[in-house]
Amino acid sequence: MLKTKIRNIEFDSPIIAASGTFGYGDEVKKFVDLSKLGCVITKSITLEPRIGNPSPRIFESESGMINAIGLANLGVKKFCIEKLPALRNIDTNFLISIAGSNFDDYIKVMEEIENCDGSHVGYEINISCPNVKEGGMEFGVDHEVTLKLTSELRKLTHKILIIKLSPNVTSIEKIALAAQDGGADAVSAVNTFVGMGINYRTGKMTLSTKFGGVSGPPIKPLALAKIHKIYNEVEIPIIGMGGISNFEDVVEFIRVGSTMVQVGTLNYRDPSLISKMNDKLKNFLTINKINNISELIGNYCE
Repeated sequence: MLKTKIRNIEFDSPIIAASGTFGYGDEVKKFVDLSKLGCVITKSITLEPRIGNPSPRIFESESGMINAIGLANLGVKKFCIEKLPALRNIDTNFLISIAGSNFDDYIKVMEEIENCDGSHVGYEINISCPNVKEGGMEFGVDHEVTLKLTSELRKLTHKILIIKLSPNVTSIEKIALAAQDGGADAVSAVNTFVGMGINYRTGKMTLSTKFGGVSGPPIKPLALAKIHKIYNEVEIPIIGMGGISNFEDVVEFIRVGSTMVQVGTLNYRDPSLISKMNDKLKNFLTINKINNISELIGNYCE
């Protein structure tokens, strides 16, 4: 009923724990039923270890959050030694998120991981992160660079390859098409929107970097529009995200064109909610006599 596929990989649920919101993926298995998730995506792995941006680097707004964490992670070598073996024991599929400050970083990180005996089903390539001071965004806003990077990464792996798109572009459809032309199996859309916060009393910026990524319920209508635009242009699956807080949101994202969805900001409030969403989604399908979630993809009325 909830099973879905990206290329040859089957997922038991269309619901994915988004990168950066579930740690490396193995930390929550004691208190979250991971078997009710289709997939977990690790936090983004970079070539060298990163401590991230200085505090304050996360700010809770009235209905969402702004973050500038800065891709803090232990680097690819330690990840392969300390985390990759542990991820064999989680009760769901997992993808590895890769980020870089320049073109070669992405290549080297994937090469390093490909040389390890990991049980991951694929990669999500983060070309769209607005919360680091260098790199990242330049890949997400240029369709020619996106095409070149995707093409080079495609040569390195037979596992599924997903490109994570930025909404902070003039034409997200053009970037999605470039990813498709480069050999991507799917695109994730959308990453956070650029935003900022300020204390009205002191005039002090709420983040050390001034600007950060806005996520949570406020971006949901914006994300739905971006996903639908992509859906009307590409043939590969879309993994939708942006402010998903309940099973109703999941259905909305699928109706506008998503094959799967990612839940992110909600995990900071309560990481167990994502697995409960799975049961509610299944119940919705049963009540409405829908045999498989795939029947809802692009199922909307003008």
